[in-house]
Amino acid sequence: MKLYDHNNTLSERHIKANRQADRQVPDRMWVECPHCQKTFLAKQLTSFTSCPNCDYGFRISAHRRLEWLVDDFQEFDTDLQTTDPLNFPGYPEKITRLQAKTKLNDSVWTGEATIGAEKFALGIMDPTFIMGSLGTITGEKITRLFEYATKHQEAVVLFTASGGARMQEGIHSLMQMAKISQAIAEHAAARLLYIVVLTDPTTGGVTASFAMDGDVTLAEPHSLVGFAGRRVIEQTIHQRVPDDLQSAENILKHGFIDQIVKRQDEKHTIEWLLKVGGEQRE
Repeated sequence: MKLYDHNNTLSERHIKANRQADRQVPDRMWVECPHCQKTFLAKQLTSFTSCPNCDYGFRISAHRRLEWLVDDFQEFDTDLQTTDPLNFPGYPEKITRLQAKTKLNDSVWTGEATIGAEKFALGIMDPTFIMGSLGTITGEKITRLFEYATKHQEAVVLFTASGGARMQEGIHSLMQMAKISQAIAEHAAARLLYIVVLTDPTTGGVTASFAMDGDVTLAEPHSLVGFAGRRVIEQTIHQRVPDDLQSAENILKHGFIDQIVKRQDEKHTIEWLLKVGGEQRE
């Protein structure tokens, strides 16, 4: 009788059994929070897609956010298309692929929205579209959003989520920072309210311009908010920086954010702010 089979050792049988068990577990059944590292069932995320342990808001598409944020929405500027100003290799194909995937023409969704009786101009940056990067069309859409709001005497609510300026568009991308800021200044001169909601991540040129221009600045729990990345900072100053340096909570402590708001509370909070501050400011 053969007592030992070199082709079927105990460890190999365990591996085969583990693989069979793995195949019986549905994909994406478990989720790990990138902030607290807790693992939990995906169904515990609920419609807000936030961690049930620490309230960190997972990165979501603009379409997913809009599902629970407003009561009605009319989209603007669906016909705008990038002209690939630098003829960057492979860039037009990437844009086309992401447009099909996200159902957006670029990294921000803009339009007119209502919550209850409050009507306002709404922009939602989408981190699934080239990491929400600021390109010429993104900048044009946000600029037009503020111009529309100024013309129609409406408040603006803007959700930021971006890795910064879009490298495929070079200086054309950086120019959007000044263009948007000018539109914001004209909106402010009309004594109209601008609410910013910083989500994970808000970095680079977006942080250096319109993300920090709001009258009221909110942020989601544990969002990354900063300009340069941690490695760039440390290589520049030759020092380690604190782990929480660019967390929303740390920035709140230093006075650059007005309030941290959980996703399930955002709709109510924005509606309240629009009611008390949406009219022309003194």
